[in-house]
Amino acid sequence: MCGIAGFWQSKAGAEAPDELLVRMGNAIRYRGPDDSGWFFEKATGVGLIHRRLSILDLSPAGHQPMRSHSGRYTIAFNGEVYNYQEIRDELGTSTIWRGHSDTEVMLEAVDRWGLESAVGRFVGMFAFALWDAYARRLYLVRDRLGIKPLYYGWVNGNFVFGSELKAVAQYPNFQATIDRDALALFMRHNYVPSPHCIYRGLQKLEPGSILLLAGPQAEPNIWRFWSAVEIAKHGLASRTHAEDSEVVEQFEQRLSEAIRLRMIADVPLGAFLSGGVDSSTVVALMQAQSSRPVKTFTIGFHEDGYNEAVHAGKIAEHLGTDHTELYVTPQDALNVVPLLPAMYDEPFADVSQIPTYLVSKLARESVTVSLSGDGGDELFGGYRRYFLTAAIWRRLRFIPAPARRFIARLLQAISPGSFDRAYRLMGPFVPAGKRLTAIGDKAHKFARMMHLPGPESIYMHALSHWPEPEQIVLDSREPETVRHFVQQSAWMPSVEERMMLTDLANYLPDDILTKVDRASMAVSLEARLPILDHRVVEFAWQLPMPFKVRNGTSKWILRQVLYKYVPESLIDRPKMGFGVPIDSWLRGPLRGWAEDLLSVESLSRHQLFDVEAVRLKWHQHLSGARNWQYLLWDVLVFQDWVSHSNTIDIVPLSALSIKLRS
Repeated sequence: MCGIAGFWQSKAGAEAPDELLVRMGNAIRYRGPDDSGWFFEKATGVGLIHRRLSILDLSPAGHQPMRSHSGRYTIAFNGEVYNYQEIRDELGTSTIWRGHSDTEVMLEAVDRWGLESAVGRFVGMFAFALWDAYARRLYLVRDRLGIKPLYYGWVNGNFVFGSELKAVAQYPNFQATIDRDALALFMRHNYVPSPHCIYRGLQKLEPGSILLLAGPQAEPNIWRFWSAVEIAKHGLASRTHAEDSEVVEQFEQRLSEAIRLRMIADVPLGAFLSGGVDSSTVVALMQAQSSRPVKTFTIGFHEDGYNEAVHAGKIAEHLGTDHTELYVTPQDALNVVPLLPAMYDEPFADVSQIPTYLVSKLARESVTVSLSGDGGDELFGGYRRYFLTAAIWRRLRFIPAPARRFIARLLQAISPGSFDRAYRLMGPFVPAGKRLTAIGDKAHKFARMMHLPGPESIYMHALSHWPEPEQIVLDSREPETVRHFVQQSAWMPSVEERMMLTDLANYLPDDILTKVDRASMAVSLEARLPILDHRVVEFAWQLPMPFKVRNGTSKWILRQVLYKYVPESLIDRPKMGFGVPIDSWLRGPLRGWAEDLLSVESLSRHQLFDVEAVRLKWHQHLSGARNWQYLLWDVLVFQDWVSHSNTIDIVPLSALSIKLRS
């Protein structure tokens, strides 16, 4: 796992190219603390920088940027190609190998078969820059699921790219100008969806894409070599009709092979274990293939409703892993908050970023590589919102619109606090596993859904923090990203599958995988995700829905594999998630920090937000009248991020308004 950056400049700058490249690399040094190298071709102005976290071939033979044996290609590569040995064998013995790194195999595969054909053979996670010295072409490539990040854009007419924005921002005369439209997207989703970026003039390369550039100021040619949408279409057209036992066996074989490949490393290796179905299945199959106890890591919280460490410990004991758990105090978690702006150099407000960082930090004390169970929810129906959306629409569709509006007004006439008090009185009569929290907020959210015209709108409502972000971010126009994707997926046979595909193509890469990458890389830990092996993903889309959800139970096929190794009694329990009690923290230990960032002066400083609307939410939250934790966390994360970004330029509101009207 590494960090990359570079440029293609049309003319020499005032700064020596080697010094500039080193500075760009040092900005993301934590992604690769073990080694660094740079490449610059004076005749064309192409430069590459690589920061290395040594995982395979720890010798100098794995040094990057690396040039192919023919001299044609030079690569700066972030990630892992797990099946490199298989590709190396296919290339044959005619190549005289310098070492045994996957990077060298990638280069020779490109030289032998061409870029797209070679990439089609790669099983792994990767983002790389490839310079073709013969054709004078620069390529940027990002893996199929978007596990590894890659930003690009132009600064003063020069093409610049990097694993993170920190590296790009080092380029001379970089203007860190906030894109208000991207900020509106952030306020809806708590992340900035691809291909957008918080800075104007920059973009993210989308998952499964190749960018071809013929010159520093040329228009790039971008195409997909792998598409989640196309995989879903193919899967629907080739659904399996085999018996349950046969399908479960096929799935176990594929997932076991994906895990086996990701256990190949020349450094210590372990796994995150939350105690849920996904991570437990990964650990179980790891332990089944390991001759020694697998090192597993869990973070525990003392707050009820947020702690799964006890369950993870029981599963670790049953599987016989070498288990480490750390119970963190609220102060431990709060100490992470000041680190977030530097860790996520684009605003990012998924609150589970805090425990993800803590468990990564814990694991890094013992290992350099850790496997994770991410991806199971999106592939196998793990999120409750999939089925709540479908269930809500099945009931609402038969209620006339006037009646729906009347019911909504009745629900909204009762305060959330009154709902909560009434529900507490009913508490003794509600089964323990069925009890809900924040029932008043849920009732009001349901009331807002009563006005919506279809399941697509209901799902977007479920995905949205600020439902009307254009009203909060002044002079913004929210681009059609996730909302457009939902609307364009009407060909899917069920509402649930439309939502799963939407999350696979959007929420997964831009939220979940961004969170895991930044949190793990911040401590120089490589996180590997076997469930997101593209062959496992393709197989999952060939499965009819009953293999994913059966009799109200999600992740059916994952559970069937897991039950071979772990008793059902250790697994079947309500899902807690991986979060922190931000709602109470904002009224308690984080209140002073939040008060400063949400003051009228602070909110007004950049003329970005509707100050009164934000302040109203803050007062309602403090009083306990409403729980606006997620909406407020979005604003707080952005405000904190802005305050730590000294180079940020805010386009004056008046100037932007004139531009928009012209």
